This record gives sequence, structure tokens and C-alpha cells, in this order.
Amino acid sequence: MTKRYLGNIITQNPTPPADNFEDTPASGVWSLAEAFAYSKAGLWPTAGNATPIGFFLGGYDSSWNKLNQIQNISIASAGNSQDFGDLTETVAETSSFASKTRGLRAGGQTSSRTDVIDFFSVASSGNAQDFGDLSVAKRYLGALSNSTRGMVGGGAEALSNTNTIEYVTMASQGNVTDFGNLYSDIQEIVGFASPTRGVFGGGTTGSRQDRIQYVTIASTGNATYFGDLSTPLDSHTGCSSSTRGLFGSGVTNSGTVNTIEFITIASTGNATDFGDLGETVQHMASCSSEVRGVFGGGHSSTNTIEFVTIASTGNAQDFGDLFLANSFGASCSSGHGGLAA
Repeated sequence: MTKRYLGNIITQNPTPPADNFEDTPASGVWSLAEAFAYSKAGLWPTAGNATPIGFFLGGYDSSWNKLNQIQNISIASAGNSQDFGDLTETVAETSSFASKTRGLRAGGQTSSRTDVIDFFSVASSGNAQDFGDLSVAKRYLGALSNSTRGMVGGGAEALSNTNTIEYVTMASQGNVTDFGNLYSDIQEIVGFASPTRGVFGGGTTGSRQDRIQYVTIASTGNATYFGDLSTPLDSHTGCSSSTRGLFGSGVTNSGTVNTIEFITIASTGNATDFGDLGETVQHMASCSSEVRGVFGGGHSSTNTIEFVTIASTGNAQDFGDLFLANSFGASCSSGHGGLAA
């Protein structure tokens, strides 16, 4: 009588799925029950669980020329960025968010402030296409998303900052819809998300802010107080797993810093020290998978990329280099914390 072993009928050494990435093994002959059990645990390799790709978008080069390049990295493996394609505009001071299939870029500074939202498919290299428009042209927005909605908050309009939060449904093109308001008119605020909560932190209203606030992404309404950063901060960046959010780099009232702080997204409370970046710069961009947070670029247009393991604490390690150094750009990924569900 043939003895049945997990995932394989004829051998005593089955190969269970290595992790939840598309390009890892699940060899053998699997029963439907076995495949279902691993799938429910998030361990079955599928196209929807493809290796997370990070993107760095636009910004300024070292001569303060605005850029339209999209650069990509594989977050799971260290290395240099690659040319992916071009945005529809040459733009800096912009923002970005993504689903598992689409990356979107919203607002920023071209020859003047822009209201354009464009998108690209994360699965294959190529240029961005028009998606829709913001309610008004603005730059320095905070941005976040889950698997359905992408959101932007705050920003600098032509004459003043704004407290508006707006959203789009990423699977279908169109203009933004009003969501609610942040606590104050603010720019240079940073956003990240879990599948249920969107978090915004820091920024400037004319003076630097330490407030962290959150929204429930699936509903609409005004932001709620979450806690505080250790010090007022702007010109910073942020990324997250589904559990933890990280704030990194930026400018305090005492000058530019290389610190990283974290919060637990499902709770409320003040940010806690995580570690340090190797670069002390402002206006970096960052993206993440469920495992890694990746930080790249920054003023004055460095090409350094660094990473941390989000579930632990500690200093950043070298990841590689951007093929085109930039600052004041944006970043997103196809596997960040808002996409875990």
C-alpha cells in the first residue's frame, strides 16, 4: 500500500511552499485539501502573492532638474534599481501609492503645481498613463493605500496648505472623491497603512508638527488623533508592514536627522525609537514589503538605498544604489502593509 506524505505521494521528503512569493517552490503532488490549507495560511504561491516590487518615481536630480523616471527594485533581494519607464509628467515634490497590480502617482510640482494622477502596471515595465485628477493642483501630499483605495492627504495648493483627504478606487480610472479632513491645513505629511487603517504623521503647518493621526480606509470621515512623534518633523518619509509603521529621516527644529521611529498601527500611542539610517538626509522616499522597509535617495540627490527588517529594531543596512540619484521624489510598492489582506 502506498503511504501518502504531505504534498507528495511517492517520496518521504516533500517540499512545502517556501513562502508566499510566486517564484518559490511548491513541488510535488498536492491534494486540494493541502493546497487549501496552505492558501488560507497565506503560504501558497500565487500571482497575487508575487515578489514585492518597489518603485521610486520622479524627483530632482543633483542639478535640480525635475525627473520623469520610474525606477524599480525587488524588495526581497538587495541590488541596484532598474529603469522601468516614464511618468506622464516631469515632476518632483509628488506622492505615490499602489495596489498589487497598479502603481499611482498624484500631484507634485512640474512648471507649476499639478493635479494629474497617472498609473502604471507593476507587472511589466512601461510608461505611465493618465488616471484622473485631484480636486485641485497641489504638491507635498501624504499618500497611502490598501488593496482597494488609494488616498492623499494635505498638501500645498497655490495660496495655502490644505487639510483635505481624497481617495480613488485604484482598479478603475477617474477623479478623486472627498474622504474627510486632517486636523489642520498641512503639507509634507507622511502616510502609510495597514489593510484597515491609514496613518498620517508629521508635516508642517508653517511650523513643524509631531502629531500622528489615522483614518479607517473603508469608510469616510475626519482623521482621529493617534499619538505623537518624538519631535516635530517634516521633510521625512514613511513605510509599513501590516503591523508596524516606520517614520524615517527628515528635518526637526534642531536640523536634519537620520533616525527611524515606529508605531503599532492597530493601536494608538506615541512613536518609539527603531534605529538609524546610514544617510542623514531629508526628502528621501521609502517603500516596503511585509518584511522589509526600503529607504532611497534624498537631498542632495544621493543614490543610496538602505533597508531594515520591520518586525525587529536596529540600524539600516546597505541595499544598493538608485541608477539615477534623486530627492523630493515618491515611492510605492506592490507588497506594502496595506495589501496584506
